[in-house]
Amino acid sequence: MSLLNDALRAAEQRQGRTDVSTAYTGQVNRQPAARRWLVPVMALLLVILVVVAVYGYFFRIPVAPTPAPPAAPEVPKQLSDSAPKAEVESEPEQAPGSEAVLATSTGHTALSDTVPASEAARPEPEAISPEPQAEPEISDTAPVASQPAEPLPEPESAEAQAQAPAVKQVRETAETIDLRVSREVARLLRAGEFRAAGQQLADVTSNQTAPVSRGVYARTMLLQDSPGRALPWVSGEEAQGYPELRLLRARALLSLGRLNEAVTTLSQDVPPVADNIEYRITLATLTQQAGQNVEAARHWSALIALDDSQPTWWVGLAIALEAGGQAAGALKAYTQAAQLPGLSPSLADYVRNRLTLLQAG
Repeated sequence: MSLLNDALRAAEQRQGRTDVSTAYTGQVNRQPAARRWLVPVMALLLVILVVVAVYGYFFRIPVAPTPAPPAAPEVPKQLSDSAPKAEVESEPEQAPGSEAVLATSTGHTALSDTVPASEAARPEPEAISPEPQAEPEISDTAPVASQPAEPLPEPESAEAQAQAPAVKQVRETAETIDLRVSREVARLLRAGEFRAAGQQLADVTSNQTAPVSRGVYARTMLLQDSPGRALPWVSGEEAQGYPELRLLRARALLSLGRLNEAVTTLSQDVPPVADNIEYRITLATLTQQAGQNVEAARHWSALIALDDSQPTWWVGLAIALEAGGQAAGALKAYTQAAQLPGLSPSLADYVRNRLTLLQAG
């Protein structure tokens, strides 16, 4: 019996069979016939699942609650005129936001031919766009598609516009207009355009007083030795309420030889010394020239009370006191003026002469 087992074992080794056990018992181990169908069925199910997943990923179409009625297909502007008409009419309208490369005359296409016709005809909802796909490789000879235009910004709603703060239009005040016109008048005067400057001044004074513009024009005319052209713009009730314009009027009158009118003009509504020192100096000088020595001494004393370091003011006070018969006061004023620096040589000689005469007595 053992010889028979050895012979059968050798025969099985030569045939390369592996389904016989090491100890021969006369039976062969076989797989049950009922499980042979399991592997192909599982493979088929796996293939079906893969196909369904791929189809659903690339060709899924979202469902909108109320889809809009299908619109007539529109021919894209980027399509070449040489493309066949059948291809243009067969393409459905693209949803906003999607990107596609259109067919050209060279035969390059970017849309897949595997999309069913029923799905292509179905209108896509406007709010949802398909998922982006990988861009196809473009060869060197292939035409480059134009970049899509950037979407325009959505208009603001009525509520947002109502909440936006309104920009206030700031109206120019009379002072602002006066300053702006005065700069323009000064520019025209520097350029020698006197007629245009006068017209600008006439236009602005027709609506308001414009004291700054009046002063710019009058001061320039005085420097040009034309007091007659300056006088009309610093006269009248409009200029009466402004000390600067009264001062310019007095200078224009003095240039025309009308000293008493100049003193009368300055004597009205005299401003405080600290507010307008030049006004008070001119008033003191003109009243002294007009022979009003008491008034002149009063104005010089007001200036010295503000600043006693000005030698010319002491000289003016000394002259007014001496002319008014107050020799002692004049001597003190001359002495004080001689001790302060800043006198011109001619005025310093005059002070020394008056001191010598007053001291000699």
